[in-house]
Amino acid sequence: MSTEAMKGAGGSLFRNKFYQTILLSNVLLQIGIWVRNFAILMYVTDKTNEDPFAISLMGFVEFLPIFVFSFIGGTFADRWKPRLTMIWCDFLSAASVFIVLITLIYGSWHMVYLATFVSAILSQFSQPSAMKLFKQHIPAEQLQSAMAMFQSLIAIFMVLGPSLGVISYQKFGIEISIGVMGVAFLLSALVLFRIPRDREAEKAEAAVERRFWQELKDGFAYVWRSPVLKSLGGTFALAGTAVGIAQTLGLFIVLERLGQPKEFLQFMLMVNGIAMLIGGGAVMAIAKKVAPQKLLALGIFLSSVCMVGVGLSTSIPLTLALQFISGLGFPLIQIGISTMILQWSEESYVGRVNGVLSPMFMGMMVIMTLVAGQLKLVFPLVGIYCTAGVIMFIGMLLLIPLFKHKPIAAQAQQQLAGGD
Repeated sequence: MSTEAMKGAGGSLFRNKFYQTILLSNVLLQIGIWVRNFAILMYVTDKTNEDPFAISLMGFVEFLPIFVFSFIGGTFADRWKPRLTMIWCDFLSAASVFIVLITLIYGSWHMVYLATFVSAILSQFSQPSAMKLFKQHIPAEQLQSAMAMFQSLIAIFMVLGPSLGVISYQKFGIEISIGVMGVAFLLSALVLFRIPRDREAEKAEAAVERRFWQELKDGFAYVWRSPVLKSLGGTFALAGTAVGIAQTLGLFIVLERLGQPKEFLQFMLMVNGIAMLIGGGAVMAIAKKVAPQKLLALGIFLSSVCMVGVGLSTSIPLTLALQFISGLGFPLIQIGISTMILQWSEESYVGRVNGVLSPMFMGMMVIMTLVAGQLKLVFPLVGIYCTAGVIMFIGMLLLIPLFKHKPIAAQAQQQLAGGD
């Protein structure tokens, strides 16, 4: 994509009221999420004296509800008004955080797990609704560019977020940190009122009596009929297995392989985030030239190689370099996945497709986040990381047959041209 085209696409997107609002909402959510992730991780690590099971349990309570509720969350996203769904989810997340804060002050420290658990549940109703709104409010030719810019915002918080969470915990303690989470979620809900009201068609569809379980079954059948979506599900499962292991045991790479204090983890993620920001910009430049399935395959390949390297490395500069390379590939994965789901799904099925595919990733991640702590007690850390990298590489191989496939819109255009 030329520089002029990039500027034109970006300018057009930033004039879009929906896109402006969703970006601002995401800024607030990212603040809450990163304070939650690192403040609670540091808190649990201190409370349990670096217990592997307690640390892996943090990942488990975050990803278990994602696996369980993603199926039904995607289906409800296709039934409910997506704008109101997102607003209510953020309001309820804020309310749950403030309840946890009150309980934490007067009760048990274990309540910090509940804050993560509840917000993870609600995200499974909000996220597919956001995908549905993207499909409605962003022109098809701008979807990949929109996802690239959206990913760049997330990358910025990969740089700033870890330090934000650590500083919040070290300077103000866990109570203030949890309060920041609640305020961020509340402000996000208020910002979302700027999104254009749900379409009249959404209201008409919501008024039609349809059985929930039939819609859920239709979502699975829709994915099963699509060779692209079906293969994507297999890649999701393998990637979830690898990421679940690596993400959970990242703290032990810092402590054991690099011999650094736990706070050093924030610097590893900052390097990763800087690379994500660069990678997101690169994807914007090639968004119109490279198919999303090829972007995804390249991103997974980079992650698999770097995962093995991080496990083997005892050098801080080498590990940081591998984190940087892995970060370059992460936007390719995220943008590739989101664009593939949007391009190979009809609008009425976007929520359900997301709800069917996400558990393929999250289900395996849930299992591995709980198992990883136990694996660590039995197997060497290097062996675990190398195995995770090989699993990720196999997931990449599943994508190669998809390179020849074209999105639904392109297929329809070809059919029309053939009919003429």
